[in-house]
Amino acid sequence: MKQILDEDLAYEILCAVEEVPEGRVATYGQIARLIGREKNSRLVGLVLSRSQYYGDYPCHRIVNHCGRLVPGWDEQKNLLAREGIPLKDENHVDLKQYQWDY
Repeated sequence: MKQILDEDLAYEILCAVEEVPEGRVATYGQIARLIGREKNSRLVGLVLSRSQYYGDYPCHRIVNHCGRLVPGWDEQKNLLAREGIPLKDENHVDLKQYQWDY
């Protein structure tokens, strides 16, 4: 795969993702704010979609601003369920109850 992302930036994002505790979720926007790039939540999503190239990170704990899971990533539901995070409907986590308060 052609390297199109700055590796230091990718690791900065992934290190922030690593801070999300088990049993909690964060949004792409939260991670972007944590690294000082509040307008780059889509960049966070791009890095997470390629995280397998950087190592093992708990990317399943990251959802969109409405709590929606990643479309097409069925394993995310199972990984969250193993951490005790139920879904409020087929594709959403209850952010009021499970969002990480960093």
